[in-house]
Amino acid sequence: MSPSALLSAEQFADRKFDFPEGGRWTELHAGEVVTLSPPDELHGNVVLNFTKALATHAQQVQDGYACFELGLIVARAPDTVCCPAISYFQSGERFAELENLVTETLPALVVEIASSNDRRRNMAARIENYLNWGVSHVWLVDTDSQEIHLFQPGISPIKLSSDEVLHGGTVLSQFRSRVEDLFAKPAWY
Repeated sequence: MSPSALLSAEQFADRKFDFPEGGRWTELHAGEVVTLSPPDELHGNVVLNFTKALATHAQQVQDGYACFELGLIVARAPDTVCCPAISYFQSGERFAELENLVTETLPALVVEIASSNDRRRNMAARIENYLNWGVSHVWLVDTDSQEIHLFQPGISPIKLSSDEVLHGGTVLSQFRSRVEDLFAKPAWY
């Protein structure tokens, strides 16, 4: 694309509902629209389980709130908007980001789910973008291996297998969940 044909994050947000699937699986990479394949069932289970665990944590500790598939503006000129499964915010007015399609507000935690080939593609670059932007914790959920990889700036990644416990670290100090519980099918399924 020519530089004049590249979209800004704001133009992307204005047009998001015009994209296939109402823009649900659409991102902006260096000004160009990219559509990802819809996530699989296990991806949905992980989001549901994280939602419950993070909601319980947030209600008990009152330290923030989660947003789902919110577009994070991780780069400008050309703009890149990544839409991770979960962004957890601890600063600013509580629930301020819930109505936004895109934001430059920095979350404390990003949860990415590698559940399909196109979601796995360039995941290292996505994680690097988040960390370079200033996100202090990135959790990568791998649905194939049923592992969670924890990333923080300047620290070697940590891999947790299904028999281990995910601790919230410095960002969610009181958060605890067994990794296997985050991959479980809902009881009603």
